Amino acid sequence: MTKATKRLRSDNSVLVVIDVQEKLLAKIPTAAALVRTAGFLLDAAGLLGVPVRATEQYPQGLGPTVPELAGRLSRPAAKTAFSCCGAGTFLEELEMLQRPNVVLVGMETHVCVMQTALDLIAAGLHVFLPVDALATRFPVDHDTALRRLEYAGAVPTTAEAVAFEWVCDASHPQFKAVSKLVIDLAAGRGQ
Repeated sequence: MTKATKRLRSDNSVLVVIDVQEKLLAKIPTAAALVRTAGFLLDAAGLLGVPVRATEQYPQGLGPTVPELAGRLSRPAAKTAFSCCGAGTFLEELEMLQRPNVVLVGMETHVCVMQTALDLIAAGLHVFLPVDALATRFPVDHDTALRRLEYAGAVPTTAEAVAFEWVCDASHPQFKAVSKLVIDLAAGRGQ
């Protein structure tokens, strides 16, 4: 794996939204920020042609994806396995896209996100973790999972960094639209 392959571009990336569901989200202290930041990345992906996949953990018991995100997604794959790779043809679909870089957002960082990331790395894909678009109930679980995943080869980043890396150049036709999304995200963070 060369460093060049770990550079995000809109044409070599896929965005995966993991289990941002109503009943799970109710227990997440940073829920509003997670939904806002995941929505930002979904909007940027839409502007830039980055494919999106999504999952829901046992939706019969944990409910559907939150409405703020569900309207931006095609039908999420239901799963009972913690790793998204256990959701039917999820891994095969990613491999068919022939996009080696997978950006993961969602929850919980130490369970479904971590197990998905480890499986994707084992499958030879490059995993990027916008840390501001991941969440857990407890900070110790989030921080420990991020350290473990970085050690395993995942690349920590931020949502804004992902979007600008996808754009790559201020001459990009969608630069102004993405810049507006960044301004809106910052305003939502109170900055």
